[in-house]
Amino acid sequence: MQLNGKVGLVTGGTRGIGAAAAIALAREGADVAIIGRGEDEDVRQTRAAIQALGRRCELILADCAKPDEAARCAAETVQRLGGVDVLIHSAGGPVNGGLFELTPEAWHGAFDIHVHAIFYLCRAVIPHMKPKREGAIILISSTAGKLATPSHIAYQAVKGAIPHITRGLAREFAPENIRVNCVAPGVIRTRFHEMMSAEQKKLNLEQRIPLKREGTPEQVAEVILTLVKNDYITGDTVTIDGGLTMRIA
Repeated sequence: MQLNGKVGLVTGGTRGIGAAAAIALAREGADVAIIGRGEDEDVRQTRAAIQALGRRCELILADCAKPDEAARCAAETVQRLGGVDVLIHSAGGPVNGGLFELTPEAWHGAFDIHVHAIFYLCRAVIPHMKPKREGAIILISSTAGKLATPSHIAYQAVKGAIPHITRGLAREFAPENIRVNCVAPGVIRTRFHEMMSAEQKKLNLEQRIPLKREGTPEQVAEVILTLVKNDYITGDTVTIDGGLTMRIA
């Protein structure tokens, strides 16, 4: 897919991996709608970076875990920017707690933003891709979907579900040339990982990550861009983790 003149819709596009992906789309010539919960300095910086590239950037305030708001995101993107060619679902966040620490509300909330939002967004966006017989959807999983760590059962569950959803959607919509892929980042330098203790960061760099460094949102965005542009990749999950998940000792 050539992105010049195309339109991307990016949830969680106001900061971190989502913002880096939105800017990467703009750099290739796409206009971008970023979905967020409010106007803040992160939004202003992301919008300014996209506009500096000569592309349009629209902020849509919504909670995509609600079906009517996900539908509104797609409709407003089409109204403001003229269509939807690329969907990147990057919204989400940490969900800490083991079986007896998590409340039922936290468990269901994790599935709402990480899993249910995919269902609602794809139902809203894909009808706009079908007439063009072209579209690219990128979902964000995590190495947490492959590995087990204490007290993260909900986060592991939702991130483990996303590669399976990716394959199901990719198989269903391949005949219409709508491709669905997934990225699974490891320890990436975002606010999510800034919450780690100094001891955990030291453990990651010295013992867990073979390359002994964190990744950056821009490195993840480069992979997302490849999956968007290469029209012979679908149903795949690309891991970006400095070798974290290849270790056996």
